[in-house]
Amino acid sequence: MNTLFKKLFTLTAFSFALLPVQYAVHAQCKNSIDENIYKELPFNMPKVEQPSFPDYTVSILQFGAKGDGTTLNTKAINDAIKTVNAKGGGKVVIPEGLWLTGPIELLSNVNLYTEKNALVVFTDDFNAYPILETSFEGLNTRRCQSPISARNTENIAITGHGVFDGSGDSWRPVKKSKLTASQWDALVKSGGVVDKSIWYPTAGSLKGALACKNFNNPEGIETDEEWNEIRPWLRPVLLNIVKSKKVLLEGVTFKNSPSWCLHPLSCEHITINQVKVFNPWYSQNGDALDLESCKNALIINNIFDAGDDAICIKSGKDEDGRKRGEPCQNVIVKNNTVLHGHGGFVVGSEMSGGVKNIYVTDCTFLGTDVGLRFKSTRGRGGVVEGIYIHNIHMIDIPHEPLLFDLFYGGKAAGEETEEDLKGRMKTTVPQVTVETPSFRDIHISNIICKGSGRAMFFNGLPEMPIKNVTVKDVIINDAKEGVVISQAEGVTLENIRIKTKGHTLNVKNAKNLKVDGKVYTTIGTEGKVLDFK
Repeated sequence: MNTLFKKLFTLTAFSFALLPVQYAVHAQCKNSIDENIYKELPFNMPKVEQPSFPDYTVSILQFGAKGDGTTLNTKAINDAIKTVNAKGGGKVVIPEGLWLTGPIELLSNVNLYTEKNALVVFTDDFNAYPILETSFEGLNTRRCQSPISARNTENIAITGHGVFDGSGDSWRPVKKSKLTASQWDALVKSGGVVDKSIWYPTAGSLKGALACKNFNNPEGIETDEEWNEIRPWLRPVLLNIVKSKKVLLEGVTFKNSPSWCLHPLSCEHITINQVKVFNPWYSQNGDALDLESCKNALIINNIFDAGDDAICIKSGKDEDGRKRGEPCQNVIVKNNTVLHGHGGFVVGSEMSGGVKNIYVTDCTFLGTDVGLRFKSTRGRGGVVEGIYIHNIHMIDIPHEPLLFDLFYGGKAAGEETEEDLKGRMKTTVPQVTVETPSFRDIHISNIICKGSGRAMFFNGLPEMPIKNVTVKDVIINDAKEGVVISQAEGVTLENIRIKTKGHTLNVKNAKNLKVDGKVYTTIGTEGKVLDFK
């Protein structure tokens, strides 16, 4: 930095410090949200508040950052954020370049802005990510610090045109069945260890996997030394924003996350607009977006390509989720495209704190395993209600365009056998308790799908059927099988057109089923085969 530039920068910074706050404040993030998005909502919700920032800008170059792809810029980027926060807020600019960095921590009143051709790559050095107390898959546990994080902040944003790459391939295990033979051979030759047709990047990662009985959270790991040994298994979500208000993600691209990609948790007034998320289709736990226990949110105009569920609504798991007691509520999901994923739009399976007032409209799913996916299981508890889904277009859905599965076992659609499902369903029917999940008052309309497996599957619990679901104005062409309904009450099917071989509707254990105006009061275990008009 030459002497003249240093003097000018010092004078400018000093002048800003002398300005009264009311003179310095401008809305750097102009509100680009069309107010019409709130019209004709089927429930009442407040307008989602957008962040605004003082008209104060720094570049990470001023803090010694180098965009050469080899210099580690962790300190420079975080120092820039701390400086802007200390000044009362503003914009931190990441210019064009290839920026290698460790974890970035957002602070209140900071807009992290990426210019065109800015590529931020997070280091694959596991030791750069401290092990923290956090929540993952709805349970309190320990994980490595996320590449991008914020906690207890207000008025924050990540905007612009750049790309954030989480170096997830260095963290994730990979199933042999997900790759071609040549890809698998190349992966094995690259290092790591193999166990039961799964490749792990390190022996510590495998040890962490073997310690997991409840999804991906290890048990029996007590000492700091033991946790440190399995650090490579403690894959962080790429972006974790916790207990924060007025959050904006806009315009940027997130890719290659170690596990989930975007994970806002217990946040209020959050907007995700014109964002792109790309994870490899084989990425284990490679969800695109998991909106958990958040209130007042807009998920609009985005593109998601995921290795697991794409747009997922959650609220904690089992007792931990019920104790938190924070439903995910007041959410608009509009104008999104999903290119791949286990589910296009998903609720659960971690929904123990409840989910309500969700409006999904004008979305397109291209080749997702399932289209609209509702999932849970005994032990979760929680209530999912007030879900409204309208105008969804899908093609090439290998399993169900619409799926309710209250016997979810943790596997992706197609990975679980019929024997697995039947085995769980044969268990003794328990009493209804706080651990019993409930799905009710769900309204789905104007769905078009070309090419699918089973057209729809309702699989409720005997002790808690799926209740009061309306599905109308649906066209599903080239389905391999029709609609199957089991353990449901008060389901209404209206103007459903299914093109498939054989019968289009197979029902058992249902009450007050209404099909094109005709009511079937009780259909027992003997079942009934019907056809739509």
